[in-house]
Amino acid sequence: MNEVCPLCRISLPPGPEQAFEEAVRRFVVVQQLVERGYATWSTLPASAKQEINGAITAWRAAAKDGNMNAQFILGDIYENGSAVAQSYKEAAHWYKKAADQGEAYAQRGLAALFRDGRGVKQSYKEAARWFRKAADQGHAGAQYNLSELYHNGSGVAQSEVESAKWLRKAAELGLPDAQHELGWSYARGTGVPESDVEAVRWFKKAALQGYPASQNCLGLLYDMGKGVAQSDVEAVRWFKQAAEHGFMESQCCLGIMYEKGRGVVQSDVEAVRWYKKAAARGFAIAQSNLGEMYEAGRGVPQSDVEAVRWLRKAADQGEKLAQFKLGNLTRKGRGVAKSEVEAVKWFRKAADQGHVGSQGLMGIAYENGLGVAQDDKEAVRWYQKAAAQGYELAHYSLGSMLMQGRGVAQSDVEAVRCFMKAAEQGFVLAQYSLGAMYMEGRGVAQSDVKAVHWFGKAADQGDEQALDKLEFMIQEGRGIGYGNPESMRWFEKAFD
Repeated sequence: MNEVCPLCRISLPPGPEQAFEEAVRRFVVVQQLVERGYATWSTLPASAKQEINGAITAWRAAAKDGNMNAQFILGDIYENGSAVAQSYKEAAHWYKKAADQGEAYAQRGLAALFRDGRGVKQSYKEAARWFRKAADQGHAGAQYNLSELYHNGSGVAQSEVESAKWLRKAAELGLPDAQHELGWSYARGTGVPESDVEAVRWFKKAALQGYPASQNCLGLLYDMGKGVAQSDVEAVRWFKQAAEHGFMESQCCLGIMYEKGRGVVQSDVEAVRWYKKAAARGFAIAQSNLGEMYEAGRGVPQSDVEAVRWLRKAADQGEKLAQFKLGNLTRKGRGVAKSEVEAVKWFRKAADQGHVGSQGLMGIAYENGLGVAQDDKEAVRWYQKAAAQGYELAHYSLGSMLMQGRGVAQSDVEAVRCFMKAAEQGFVLAQYSLGAMYMEGRGVAQSDVKAVHWFGKAADQGDEQALDKLEFMIQEGRGIGYGNPESMRWFEKAFD
């Protein structure tokens, strides 16, 4: 309500503060039209344009009179192009005027322009200076931004401790972004002592504010039992909250929980439903999992063509398991033209990322000339990579190459070492080969007892060659005796 002249009782023009507040009211009314989709800033009806122009005129007048709130608002509308032609230069001009008067939001806005080099010459040092001014006034967003600069060493000396300090300030003010990042700081032990319990505490604060990334992290921590008692039910609860917000990773995780029946009643149909949500938005792991569901006909009609389609989407994004699966389907000609050359292409992509099964298959491809020129040295190289990861097939294959001196210096001793690693993992061919090496005394001291032991291991898995060898040794009376109970078991079987 306007003030009245005490003498003539005529309404006086509104004062600067009244004019400012009236301009805000008029602007907000029009802004709501835009936010609700009734118009855009460029298609406002004439009456709304008049309201906006009146508001901006009032702000300009107030800003020129030194009103820092009006200066900040002008900076904001110029930065975002709200009802005016977007101009970072004008935004910086008005932010600077308000920032010089200590307006924290303007200080943060000016800092962001310096950080990004918009409307001003890019300067992390200036960005840090203005973020700090706002942060010192308790502006949570500026505290978070300053933390990022310390984390990256941009405009300030890099310091995870300082980064965590400012994160904590923002987090304690309730900023969910900061609470989430502080959770990660505790999970990783960056700038603070590593603590899964503290990580859970800060993730939960952000999650309770509806922050999907923190809800997903809580789901993962409950899944693994880190910082909390392991609980599939709690994991599902948090995954579901994030998934319903559209968080792709949680949609995929929820699919996995349904596929495995963890924390929920097992349902391939539900698993597929959640995989599809994440896959449709480009989440590679979900695309790969969806491809596997189509390949197996789980929750969807079996379709090699659909399996290939989804696996290819994931493989093209570098998902190594999808590359491996796609290589296998291509090698077999399922859902795609059969091609050893194309199969090797996908196996190589996965192998280069450390996928152990693909490394083993690359070794087989080079050993046998499948889709590549035959090359024993390359075969050995790939077998060595897979064996270094403990892959039993690779240990066995490498042992065979060593025994034959193919692509590597011949060595029975090294061959036995490789066979032993695979045999101890239950690889039946290695168990048979190890039995043969002991029987012949190649690379080891000859021992009929140990030969019977390893032939017996292979025979227990149904290996016919091992059974034949055991029968031969029984007939010859080798490695058989009451001092060797294991051998007596096979002796008795032979007579049965």
